[in-house]
Amino acid sequence: MKRLRVALVYNSYEETTHEAVPGDSSSGHELRLMIRSMARALRSLGHHVTVVHLASDLSKLQRRLIRIRPHVVFNQYYDVVHGALYEMRFAAFIRMLGYPITGSPALALGLSRDKYMALSLMKGAGIAIPSDTALLERIADVDRHKWRFPLIVHAAQEHAGIGMARDSVVHSKKALRDKVREVIVSYKQPALVQGFLPGREFNVGVLGGRRLRVLPLAEVDYSRLPQGIPPIMSYAAKWVENSVEFKRTRVICPARVEPALAERIRDVAIRGFRVIGGWGYGRVDIRLDEDGEPRVLEVNCNPCLDKGIGLARSAERAGIRYPELLQAVIQAAFEGPPYDMRLPIFAPPEPPASPRRRRRARRRQPVRRPV
Repeated sequence: MKRLRVALVYNSYEETTHEAVPGDSSSGHELRLMIRSMARALRSLGHHVTVVHLASDLSKLQRRLIRIRPHVVFNQYYDVVHGALYEMRFAAFIRMLGYPITGSPALALGLSRDKYMALSLMKGAGIAIPSDTALLERIADVDRHKWRFPLIVHAAQEHAGIGMARDSVVHSKKALRDKVREVIVSYKQPALVQGFLPGREFNVGVLGGRRLRVLPLAEVDYSRLPQGIPPIMSYAAKWVENSVEFKRTRVICPARVEPALAERIRDVAIRGFRVIGGWGYGRVDIRLDEDGEPRVLEVNCNPCLDKGIGLARSAERAGIRYPELLQAVIQAAFEGPPYDMRLPIFAPPEPPASPRRRRRARRRQPVRRPV
């Protein structure tokens, strides 16, 4: 690939009401460290990288992009407000400006955040999801279903483990009602309720555009958790470094899986990612049911690209260095997604000419002589 002008855009907005949790590594500081690491890796490939932070002013972003004239926008804009869908709006805005953008298109980003809608689409396509999957918009909706416990309760429009805690796995109707109330009141969104799957859990990284590649499987190992702490990827397990969940949960990559089961997991992951409309790179979270069959928990479009963890770790196991991973993400942006025609609504004006160019233009103008 030729040398490119890359605009690396990330969300710099931070909630002022967010209470700091000791040991929480999901801070804006950690995000900025990741962005710097990505910029260095892209520059090592010869690309000209401009880091652009976006808080809320899209018109300012538009003017900045007009000056930069990027060949591609590397999308690292993640929501930081509970229940927001700004990720899909940002991706749509960039395409309306006419720039290629890395990762999944706006619709896929929106679907992956609306977990119930995504799961319903996959179920309709014949992909196995957890049993008893239901969306509860009111606390009274608890009484409208016949439940088989244990169940797990999520905030329906969150990611990164937000809202997931030790009491998210419930064993009684009272506990279910209490957790549903907490989600609706605290996060201002519906609660997603599902049957709790007892089997092994896998993170399946996918990479590419037209030709999608499944990276080595990663298994989440909860075997060292103390009794009484449910084996789930809670917020603490993901981010709070001094918590028991974080210290006692580990990821094994590559996972030790029988070939036949690994093939079924890979097939389910690819189908789930394609149904949602994912593109470029992603992660599909899968858990085995009581019969050992893989069921999709979630399709994560545009997952974290931090070096050495998550998708980057799986890529390393496949022999893909970190800069090569980012290059593959950019390559996919120029391949598609399919049927995504370039029809900019906001046609960017030409950048202002330099003084030298203006002088040359004046010299090229014909001289009108009197007749």
